[in-house]
Amino acid sequence: MSTPVTIGGFTAPDSEFTRKAASIVEQVHSKAMMGHVHRTWWFAEYLGKKRGLKYDREVVYLAALFHDLGLSEEYSADNRFEVDGADAASRILLTDNYPEAKAQLVWDGIALHSSGGIADRKQPEIALIYMGAHVDVFGMFMDEITPSFVDDVLQLYPRVGFKLAFQQAIAEVARKKPHTAIGTGLADVARRHIHGFECANLCDFIDHSPFES
Repeated sequence: MSTPVTIGGFTAPDSEFTRKAASIVEQVHSKAMMGHVHRTWWFAEYLGKKRGLKYDREVVYLAALFHDLGLSEEYSADNRFEVDGADAASRILLTDNYPEAKAQLVWDGIALHSSGGIADRKQPEIALIYMGAHVDVFGMFMDEITPSFVDDVLQLYPRVGFKLAFQQAIAEVARKKPHTAIGTGLADVARRHIHGFECANLCDFIDHSPFES
């Protein structure tokens, strides 16, 4: 059994569920994406402790590690990638008899992790997944995290081409499921990375609704 990782005085949760989660993401994600989901946990944990939030650390850990399952080939389905990932995580946890209320929090945290202005108003577990992921993708909330902690996290989980890998993963989802890109940031990524990409404009849906005006 491996020793739980400790960074900056924080130790990752260690249970049958967390060990299985770490094993799953190692199997389905590239090194670049696997580093991202781990960094999401550490940044979420730091912000949660600094802000004095009360939250279930295991729930946050599981949601962080599973939050991009919908970007993997194994767990991609027909919905938005956030919902695909949330469905997969919930299914995995409930199959292993994880408490249903906690599994629902994991689902919410994953499904809402890209929904700024919503996730951050929800329960701490949900808000922290949004915050942790957005530290790593956009550098948001960096002013709340000490540079030494960021350096320690990056030393253990280096970025190894993450920016491009993440954009390519998003673009692939938009290519396969353009209907999920409508009105989202996926469309921006797809237009940058997929030549000739087109998806319906939200205005088209409004203009073609079954009303005169």
